Amino acid sequence: MVMPLTQLIILGYAFGGNIQNLNIGVVDHDHGMQAVKLQEMFSAVQANAKTFHAISYADEATAIRDLRQGRLQGAVNIPPEYSRKVLAGAAPNFALIVDNTDQFSSSALEASFTQMLVPLNTAPTMHGLPPQITLSIVEVYPYVPYIQFLLPGSIVLAIFVSAMIGGGIIYIDDKARGLHEGYLVTPISKFELIMGFNLAGAMKAVIAGFVLVTAGSVIAGIPDPLNAVRLAKMLLLVIVTALALISMMFLLMVRVSDPLVPRAIFGVLNTVLFFPSGAVYPTAAFPTWMRWISLVDPFTYAVHGFKELILKNTAMGAVSFDLLYLITFTAIVMAAATLLFKRTL
Repeated sequence: MVMPLTQLIILGYAFGGNIQNLNIGVVDHDHGMQAVKLQEMFSAVQANAKTFHAISYADEATAIRDLRQGRLQGAVNIPPEYSRKVLAGAAPNFALIVDNTDQFSSSALEASFTQMLVPLNTAPTMHGLPPQITLSIVEVYPYVPYIQFLLPGSIVLAIFVSAMIGGGIIYIDDKARGLHEGYLVTPISKFELIMGFNLAGAMKAVIAGFVLVTAGSVIAGIPDPLNAVRLAKMLLLVIVTALALISMMFLLMVRVSDPLVPRAIFGVLNTVLFFPSGAVYPTAAFPTWMRWISLVDPFTYAVHGFKELILKNTAMGAVSFDLLYLITFTAIVMAAATLLFKRTL
């Protein structure tokens, strides 16, 4: 009963919601009255529809850099003499630069800005004619099909399946068979025992994850899929993700004795962790309570890291926070598992 209800609630809110609170950078080269009016409309969208949050930038290069590193989902460039052309009815143009690796978010931004053009183009100018403002959409990356968008989540899911099979459940199976007596009588510490289980499971998860990284990149049509530098960066992220998920599974299973319990909760756990991570739909469309899940969910940071490396081929600086979170998460759950582990037969 729990599994269908969990899927109903999580999946029901994980798809198709209104995308909100995207970050866009605004570069104003004009600073005229009409440019101020345009930014006031941005503020109105921010206060009402809440589709995006406008952040002022002094230059376009900085905005594009933050866009490529995932801090922004879009950037607006208001060109010089924009206000003069509006007043003269000379068909002014401004540009919306989007991160098209996420087609859902970029489409939401394009739709929002297109709607803003309607009231702008119906207001008469000093010559009595509408200004005929046009919007240019600039996509930063080549076209990203949905199969490529799904690849990062598939990689993390492969690591998680290995974590479920090779994490704490191995210890539970050993207890069910009585095999745990052999290593519980040895002089190794609790931490060494837990670390041994986690490293053994992580090795399997790393193999599964790296196979998905290579084979999945070829299948999905990622450009230059076997680039050695990018593969090395992704291998590091695979290792850190594997350690985080294996450690989490051991913590969840550290006090469980019945081997049926982990198998019963795997489906629920998969639903609760995978879909709120943004692997299949942007987290910007989630309700508040699901965003809180995504904030603590290690899947979220692993998926974001793989999206940056696979879809954008960024430097490690773009995934530094993801790596930091996963490493910190691993240390915390390992410490908690060590404290909760009972060295008893």
